[in-house]
Amino acid sequence: MDNKIPKARWLRVITPILIACIISFMDRVNISFAMPGGMDAELGITASMAGLAAGIFFIGYLFLQVPGGSLAVHGSGRKFIACSLIAWAVISILTGFITNQYQLLFLRFALGVAEGGMLPVVLTMVSNWFPDKERGRANAYVLMFAPLGGMITAPLSGLILDTLDWRWLFIIEGALSFVVMIFWWFTISDRPEEAKWLSERERDYLVTELNREREALKALAPVNNAPLKEVFRNKSIVKLIIINFFYQTGIYGYTLWLPTILKNLTGGDMSSVGMLAIIPYVGTMLGILAMSVLSDKTGKRRMFIALPLCGFAACLAASVAFGHNIMAAYGFLVGAGFFLQAATSAFWTIPGKVTTPEVAGSARGVINGLGNLGGFCGPYLVGVLVSLYGQSTAIYALVASLLIAAAVTTLLPKECDMALVPGAKAKAMADEYARAKAARRVQGVKAEVV
Repeated sequence: MDNKIPKARWLRVITPILIACIISFMDRVNISFAMPGGMDAELGITASMAGLAAGIFFIGYLFLQVPGGSLAVHGSGRKFIACSLIAWAVISILTGFITNQYQLLFLRFALGVAEGGMLPVVLTMVSNWFPDKERGRANAYVLMFAPLGGMITAPLSGLILDTLDWRWLFIIEGALSFVVMIFWWFTISDRPEEAKWLSERERDYLVTELNREREALKALAPVNNAPLKEVFRNKSIVKLIIINFFYQTGIYGYTLWLPTILKNLTGGDMSSVGMLAIIPYVGTMLGILAMSVLSDKTGKRRMFIALPLCGFAACLAASVAFGHNIMAAYGFLVGAGFFLQAATSAFWTIPGKVTTPEVAGSARGVINGLGNLGGFCGPYLVGVLVSLYGQSTAIYALVASLLIAAAVTTLLPKECDMALVPGAKAKAMADEYARAKAARRVQGVKAEVV
């Protein structure tokens, strides 16, 4: 039946969110091209300092996670992202005028603060616009910002570095944020009720479906109208934080060191490195789409988190094992790109299933903020290990991190795969789950007595 419902929301909501996220990705990863493109030599930056400069972004990134997610639920994500875009632009342009590594560390930290609320805000906006049966695909389209951002950043950064220098890289890419802010302000709406461009038919469908899901969540979710401290008492949320931490360690350890790895592997100039870096991100797009479709079709969210994590780890390990063969090593790096973000669309459907809508925004902020500390650990760990033991050891450390994330994924509860359903069926499912949980508890007590 919903095939007959108008689908203007897919273009009018996803497009501005995706573009804003692409700009944020460009601003956070262009340092990975600036370093081998002359910044490290001009400012006297070592490998370990380069890792610290890339990773300190994620310390600042922590600060606005929970406020951003909460604001998107109770306030205006549209206004929050508009202000953020202006801040990203100013900070990125200022980076083009730095004269020492300490100024770089400060501005990278500040950029992390400015970008901190972005992901929980946009994911909450997606949950305001797309019912659960569409949310995996909607999240996947939004999370395309990473591969699309990589595909744009890589050749653009290589071109700027070969024709101008690393300072202009930050200035030009920072200025794009001002342009995107104007586009964002005049296209996006926070909720279906506020969108003047939305047809009555589509608005009624969305409001009805989303209200139905909220009622279902009240019966199913283990956290109900809880303060923030209760989020940390939710074992599922704690597991999601751990998974995200080790996943982001792998993601950003790979992403922020990929240009350097490719330069060391091929010995090419920055333009050729930029072109080579496009292909792994094409793979990332295909991986996100494939896993999101399979995840939505089967409902097996846990499986389609664990499988990409293991695939990512295997390809990274193989890229080291076949390091003597440039084509084979590059092929496995492309394979790692395929799995790079493939788990994210399934992963971000889960917080809404283990919390109520009232705390889901804050929960996403906690998961993203604490989990993204892995974004600090990954680049810094790689930098330190490269300095001490070489590149191969650093990559194997990322492999171990991804395997830990996959192992914890298997410990997530069965309701993470459960569809959100309305009314009496939701209540029956919740009662069945509660009875099963109580039975397990009784069996545990009996075992202790015996």
